[in-house]
This record gives sequence, C-alpha cells and structure tokens, in this order.
Amino acid sequence: MTEKPVIQFTKYEEARILGARGLQIAMNAPLLIKISAEDLEKIKYDALKIAEVELRSGVLPISIKKPFPQKKEEKLKRAPGAKISEKKKKELESQEEGSINEDGEIMALANPEEEQEEEAGSETSGEYE
Repeated sequence: MTEKPVIQFTKYEEARILGARGLQIAMNAPLLIKISAEDLEKIKYDALKIAEVELRSGVLPISIKKPFPQKKEEKLKRAPGAKISEKKKKELESQEEGSINEDGEIMALANPEEEQEEEAGSETSGEYE
C-alpha cells in the first residue's frame, strides 16, 4: 500500500482548517469519515471534534499553498559612482560655500527701536484679531 505523506500544518493553519470544517459540519455537511454512533456520543456530536478526527485521519481534501521566498545567488554589487578626486571635492565645496554666502541672508542684530516700531505697527493693523 502507498502511504500518504504526512503534512505538517502550523497551529494557525490547523486552527483555520478545523474552524472551516467544523462550520461545515455544524451546517449539516456530510461527514467524510464513518464514525460510529457510540464514538459520536463520546465526543457529544461536537463539530470541532469531528473535524479534528477527519483531519487526523487524512481524509480532508485541503491543500495549503505556502509562498516561500526564491533563493537568489547573485553577488551584490556596489552602485557605480563617479570617482571624484580630493582636489575636485574641495573645489565643489568652495563653490557651494560661495553661492551660499552670496545668496544667503545674514542676520543682523535687532535694534530695540525697530522692534518697538514693528510691535506698534502690528497692534494698529489688527493682524491677530
């Protein structure tokens, strides 16, 4: 006789299978295995217990597709980048600093007189009301 290979389910898969089959049995689906009336009385006609007996006997026509990652045996390669010499790096940095200095706004120290003028102007304009 040819034996069926034993399928190992995880506890989550097993719970899902038993729950689904138990629901089917509870809704009067035909049993896939012959269970004597005496055995049914022992398990008190419990749909989950009947589903468990069916699962353990291997008569449930259920298959589970488990996605496994595909193995790749490629070596990782570093992204090609343009190699810049130290001299060129310094030139680029100095250009950036120059553009920042030209475009950048230099903060000056605030004069208390200017601050009072700004506060007086904002009170009369009603910006915050």
